[in-house]
Amino acid sequence: MPSVQDLRRRVRAVKNMRQITKAMKMVSAARLRRATERVTAARPYTTKMLQILGDAARRSPDYRDPLLVGHERENDGRKERVVLALITADKGLCGGFNTNLTKAAQEFIRQNADKDVELVLIGRKGCDYFRRRPVTIRREHVGITGTGKVSVTDVVELGQQLVADFKSEEKLVDRVYLLYNEFKSALSQRPVVEQLLPIGRDEVEAGQSEVLTDYLYEQPPQVIYSELLPKLVENQIYHALLESVASELGARMTAMDSASKNASEVIDKLTLVMNRVRQAKITREIIEVVSGAEAL
Repeated sequence: MPSVQDLRRRVRAVKNMRQITKAMKMVSAARLRRATERVTAARPYTTKMLQILGDAARRSPDYRDPLLVGHERENDGRKERVVLALITADKGLCGGFNTNLTKAAQEFIRQNADKDVELVLIGRKGCDYFRRRPVTIRREHVGITGTGKVSVTDVVELGQQLVADFKSEEKLVDRVYLLYNEFKSALSQRPVVEQLLPIGRDEVEAGQSEVLTDYLYEQPPQVIYSELLPKLVENQIYHALLESVASELGARMTAMDSASKNASEVIDKLTLVMNRVRQAKITREIIEVVSGAEAL
């Protein structure tokens, strides 16, 4: 049976831990509100870009761009090469956020066992996990989402690298996918796999508005495609990073709330045990005093 002093130390330690988890919960809640606002604010830009690209697609139905329709494969016997960009967190203490993503990535690799799958890892947790696994890692990026904000410079760099990988003639990439946690609520985040490249004419044409606007373009549609398609890729990466940041903050807020509740339960149990030990000690001392008085 531990002594009263030992139990007091444990209660004090758990209380300090509860203070930390409560503070982390409050910080995550404040950041989550701003993160969800950024996700909402980014949607109109994507909608308008898809409308412009859809209008350009209607004007030039025969235009074929590798970013739009993909590569024309030759029957050279090589396996299809796929790149999976996995977005995880740089920090822990966010429940099953990172575990769900790594499981989804492994499931993706199993489902595409007949293809050459290479990983682009974004986030420290994903890098630490897959470095010890028999997978091909193309690149690693750390520190992009660690501050809770997404830098446009990092997004542009990621987009340019993935587009360059897709267009590379030395090591041709057939498809590029994004895997990230889609934000549903603070309690729910869902791993999502989206095809990033090729974009596909169906997706672009689906973005055009029902009311056809007669835009006046100085450039031909081909020039608009060559400028806007890479921007659309960067925008999809930016949206995925925003969703991932919001999901991470929501998962951390939920995990810290659960940890605070568990700490309160532990404190109550330890306090009850401490009171019992102290009462037993007092009872024992009284018995010793009474026994000594009777002996006299």
